[in-house]
Amino acid sequence: MPHATPRKSLRRKNADLHGSAPDKSEVALILVDVINDLDFPEAKQLARFVPALADSIARLKRRAKAARVPVIYVNDNFGRWRSDFRALIEHCRKGKSRSLIEKLYRERDDYFVLKPKHSGFFSSTLETLLRYLGARRLIITGIAGNFCVLFTANDAYMRDYELAIPSDCVISNTAKENAEALQLMKRYLKADTRRSQRITFGKPVRLR
Repeated sequence: MPHATPRKSLRRKNADLHGSAPDKSEVALILVDVINDLDFPEAKQLARFVPALADSIARLKRRAKAARVPVIYVNDNFGRWRSDFRALIEHCRKGKSRSLIEKLYRERDDYFVLKPKHSGFFSSTLETLLRYLGARRLIITGIAGNFCVLFTANDAYMRDYELAIPSDCVISNTAKENAEALQLMKRYLKADTRRSQRITFGKPVRLR
């Protein structure tokens, strides 16, 4: 008769998410909806801010990688529940956002989470991934500041994550809407909204 596997050893086996999330870091960099085809009515307004956004996020991502901070792409699935990240990239590269995709192309060791709604936490695997990474502080960037970034930041705050949302790494349809969203996140979610050059990957610097 075969011996039953002890419960304790099963817990040890499952502790590393079956080998899919080997990294450990108290800080994680999140890129919200940057894999984007910009194919929606407000895209023309948004497009003028995209080049500067892509450059700022790309620089921040390089710094994060050098500091061994995991990078997580959190992206809409465009209503296609069977879509995968590679297909999503190829779809977006054919459209108006080719330069955005090429500057922020996902590297092999980056993570990717598909989301069906505004918040990166809603009906997605993001919370499970962050738990296995051991993350406590999130640096959130992406599109759009007053929708998906805001909803993701709000849900992160309710889960007691410390937040940094660099002002030059988030865009909305208008500069006014973006500034209002950043002010809201700074005031009510206690987010550090300094520009990306001043964001550190160690312990956060408390602002007076």
